[in-house]
Amino acid sequence: MAEEFKDQQFVDYVVRAIVNHPDDVRTERIIDDRGVLISLHTHPEDMGYVIGRSGQTARSIRTLLRIVGAKSDERVTLKIIEPEGSTHVRREDREAASASSDAETAEDDSEEEVGEAEEVAKVSDDYDDIDTSSVDDLTI
Repeated sequence: MAEEFKDQQFVDYVVRAIVNHPDDVRTERIIDDRGVLISLHTHPEDMGYVIGRSGQTARSIRTLLRIVGAKSDERVTLKIIEPEGSTHVRREDREAASASSDAETAEDDSEEEVGEAEEVAKVSDDYDDIDTSSVDDLTI
């Protein structure tokens, strides 16, 4: 096995402890001009455990990983690779679906408003022949 660094070992240890398929956990460590990038690969069914509710688990792992990296004066970033067959809905997809739904709702609402305006106009036409001259001068 290739040499593993403390930051990579940390991610590997923590993630294996929280997933149901620890043998499918794999990490890759790449150093570039922005620092160290650790890519995490997991079993598709384990994405929910790694990310957590509202991303809380992933955020916590990243925070602790930054501290581990700071001990060796390195900027360490964690990238969670979404596996094929994952049931996790990506934020971009969720936002796009929401925007599409909002647009359809707005379109439906505007159609309803047009229908209501036509009804009001129709009702107004029904009362055009009523003489209101006797009450036109009243002030309230």
